[in-house]
Amino acid sequence: MAEVNYISPDGTVTTIDARDGDSVMETAVKNGVKGIVAECGGACACATCHVYVDEDFVSIVGGPGDLEDDMLDGTAADRCENSRLSCQIKMCAEYDGLTVKIAPKQV
Repeated sequence: MAEVNYISPDGTVTTIDARDGDSVMETAVKNGVKGIVAECGGACACATCHVYVDEDFVSIVGGPGDLEDDMLDGTAADRCENSRLSCQIKMCAEYDGLTVKIAPKQV
């Protein structure tokens, strides 16, 4: 398992042990992390699980694929260089300590 840290818009940090292969979104939803709406359940079809990946992990996690890139154009909060949809980041040992800031507005 790898830890993932969620920073809510109010600054609250929640750290959760994520199972390998589970997405950052799934881990948040299963553990009641507020702020990730996940309307589509992880199908990369709604952009309501928008997060900002911590700069230390951007190169490790990588950028969005084509579909995710298109979906990020429709996020409710501003898109940044480190924006990702948390449903598209699958946890693995390499991501241990991953920190994401939950976008302040999802819908």
